[in-house]
Amino acid sequence: MSDTLQTLVLILGDTPPARLDKALAGVVPEGESLSRSRISKLIEAGAVSRVADGMPVTVLKTQGQPQEEWQIVIPAAETLETVAQDIPIDVVYEDDHLIVVNKPAGMVVHPAPGSEDGTLVNALLHHCAESLSGIGGAKRPGIVHRIDKDTSGILVVAKSDVAHQGLAAQFADHSINRRYTAFCIGVPSAADPRLRGLPGVSFEQGGVLRVATNIERHKTDRKRMAVAANSGRHAITRASVIESFADRAARVECWLETGRTHQIRVHLSHIGHGLIGDPVYGTRRKVKTAGLGSEDAALISGFPRQALHAAKLGFVHPVTESYVEFEAELPADLQALDQALRQLG
Repeated sequence: MSDTLQTLVLILGDTPPARLDKALAGVVPEGESLSRSRISKLIEAGAVSRVADGMPVTVLKTQGQPQEEWQIVIPAAETLETVAQDIPIDVVYEDDHLIVVNKPAGMVVHPAPGSEDGTLVNALLHHCAESLSGIGGAKRPGIVHRIDKDTSGILVVAKSDVAHQGLAAQFADHSINRRYTAFCIGVPSAADPRLRGLPGVSFEQGGVLRVATNIERHKTDRKRMAVAANSGRHAITRASVIESFADRAARVECWLETGRTHQIRVHLSHIGHGLIGDPVYGTRRKVKTAGLGSEDAALISGFPRQALHAAKLGFVHPVTESYVEFEAELPADLQALDQALRQLG
């Protein structure tokens, strides 16, 4: 986007919706990054007027007339204080509206106190540069979901306002297909009576584990999340055992119906099958490494992060409206963990 004001003239259709923001959003030309949410804010800011009289309209419920011309004055996108940094990123896919990256473990997604730079957002500001058309009036990547610092894998980020709104809506209605690969302690099984007795735990056809609980901030440790009985936000995780390692550990595929903070980590810990290497939600249980060589035993016992990888992400492209799906192979550290677990027999 240029550094000056942009003027856009829109002609309403033959049967425009009653609300002006809806009517204008419905006739925005393809290629213009202007969502209904952004139009609403511009109306309220006095940046929208009828061409016929040039008078600004600030009421969203204003009724536009068929074939009426409206002018929108779009200010230049603000440049954020966040610094663009030349940090290498693994780009899986990119177009004018969105970018899909394979985030490495150890990288924070968004700047926050204690992690002001070196984040994915810093890297994207440099990588995308002028191709960012503005999210809500600011030149920034549109973060619609996050994965933890020490979780690796696929992440989609919006580059335009339209993409941001479209992706956010899909995350809100839980239509995004998110698949994770996890390595947990022990093997979750439908034959385990302990699991069947836990609140919120059930098994579906094919032995698929379903954990449905509320999750909220831990009452004493604000950095942790916890399962709650009558408060918090509803969360549903499903999991299927892909491979058992001598009944001591398992490779599990998890998929989310909701997307709460630390959801998979909290739910697997709740059922007593916490992730290998999880420093926050790890249980007292450890993978029994008897019989292993010292190197493999040390790798399993000392794995330095939660063994969780965002392996697959599928969604409807917010502009082309076609379904797209992206995958990322296990990173080297999880491949090494997988190989060590296989030595268990």
